[in-house]
Amino acid sequence: MTGSSARMLALLSLLQTQRDWPGRVLAERLDVSRRTVRRDVDRLRELGYRIGAIKGPDGGYRLAAGSELPPLLFDDDQAVAIAIALQTASATGVDIDEAAVRALATVRQVMPSRLRHRVDGIRFTGPQDAGAALDPSVLEAVSAAVHARHVLRFDYGTDHDRPPRRTEPHAVVAREGRWYLLAWDLEADDWRTFRLDRMSPRIPTGPSFTPRPLPAADAQTYLAARAKGSDAEDRWPCVGEVLIALPARAVAPWIGDGTLEEVDANSCRITVGSWSWTGVLASLARFDASFTILGPEPLRDAAKVLAERLTAAAHRRS
Repeated sequence: MTGSSARMLALLSLLQTQRDWPGRVLAERLDVSRRTVRRDVDRLRELGYRIGAIKGPDGGYRLAAGSELPPLLFDDDQAVAIAIALQTASATGVDIDEAAVRALATVRQVMPSRLRHRVDGIRFTGPQDAGAALDPSVLEAVSAAVHARHVLRFDYGTDHDRPPRRTEPHAVVAREGRWYLLAWDLEADDWRTFRLDRMSPRIPTGPSFTPRPLPAADAQTYLAARAKGSDAEDRWPCVGEVLIALPARAVAPWIGDGTLEEVDANSCRITVGSWSWTGVLASLARFDASFTILGPEPLRDAAKVLAERLTAAAHRRS
């Protein structure tokens, strides 16, 4: 990359990070004269970038969104990041695999050889979504309703005979290869979560609404809390603490969202949660090691009941 091209790329990167840039500040950041900054701005304009001039004693520049996509300029790290992101498109659960492959081929074609070699060396198999792929148009329509704060109507699931759901959409959240809408259900008069791959939005959307306060800190926390049986906090309803006869290194890879504290070379204290006390015991049993229950008391009670069930099952004959 020539000095002029590198400088223009640096100028464009600066303009993209902040709305207004005084010409004096740009010149100082690029270590050039203000006249050189003006020439580089003119070259970027010729390439299709809409860069407006700011009036005032100091003067300056502002990058505006263009009506057409101009030639894109990326530094080396940005180009590699884009290539990696495009290769992991299938992990998003959105049906954009073919478009991602074509986009990657386009980006690769205009890369200098040193970057093509770096990108070609990055090959991996990402996680695949096991369920139905999400139609990008659904993601676009639902996201637009969230942004505009418009009531969203949609058919849900395979039963299209029932009236459409009416919701006040709050946020779209991606979690473990699935996409969810967090919304206030106007019929149920309560918060609900909906999978986007099961939704068929009705167009046009309804009237605007005033957002309601979430019962959790944010949308991500709310969705995580619902997955654990809670409405507001990202925590399990049943949490137990045990001393297990295994070294910490043997337990750490399988502890999930639990916590671990090393006691000595052959034992550690772990805290794990689940939907039920029996679920906590099931999580512990998979380690195939003896353990001592430290608490709470409901976990000990559940262990006694489970022990009786297992003993009966061991002696039962079909």
